Amino acid sequence: MAETVKKYRTWSARSQELTLRAIERSARRTHKRSSRPAWQKIAPALIVMLGLFLAWRYTPLADVITASNVVKWARTVGSTPWAPFAIVAAYSVAAFTMFPRPLITLLCVIAYGPWLGASLAITGILASAIAVYFAGRALPDSALRELGGENLEKTGRLLRKHGVSAALAVSIVPVAPFPMVGMTAGAAKVRLWHFLTGVFLGMLPGTIATAVFTDQVLAALDDEGEVNLWLVAGVVVVLAALILYVRRWFSKMEE
Repeated sequence: MAETVKKYRTWSARSQELTLRAIERSARRTHKRSSRPAWQKIAPALIVMLGLFLAWRYTPLADVITASNVVKWARTVGSTPWAPFAIVAAYSVAAFTMFPRPLITLLCVIAYGPWLGASLAITGILASAIAVYFAGRALPDSALRELGGENLEKTGRLLRKHGVSAALAVSIVPVAPFPMVGMTAGAAKVRLWHFLTGVFLGMLPGTIATAVFTDQVLAALDDEGEVNLWLVAGVVVVLAALILYVRRWFSKMEE
């Protein structure tokens, strides 16, 4: 029995050490990205976008990767029985690998329509929030200060003090990558239901906006469809106003 307990403690310490190292690497990458000039942050994305455009424009990919083919592929994926479970799991994988989450939401909406797709996307986002939260809970108490520095430590204090409202604010106006915020909430021992409620309310507007835009793009690709410009404009205005309001609200909360 004593030997089993000893092995468990050794395994637990090793697991925490590996998790700590992974988060340290993520924190260092985040710090390096935040300390670079603005043009250095934008340049790689522009180069990738230019490369993709040239490849699509001047290679046979233009005949393969068409809008109609992408829609057909996504809807084929949506007809697969296990696809919803794979999509929900993909959000957790994306959270830890920094894969762009809106691309998965885009696939959800194309495959299942705006309402069911948005519901599936929110489910996946909440599942990923739970994953990063418990990853943070597995870290030692001092990890928040060592890994995140002053900014994330302050975010942890705000999450502990304001609960749902702080989680909502950092979901709409992120102060750090989503995994770091979730791990900060876990390491700071924020109540899970506070964190999840804030994430749900904070991610809902952006998810609905993505669903609306995707649905209108699909309508434009359909010969019989018409784009509702008033709807698109209304969503843009509401989302922009919400972000500005929450940004000011969060600044007051920090003060």
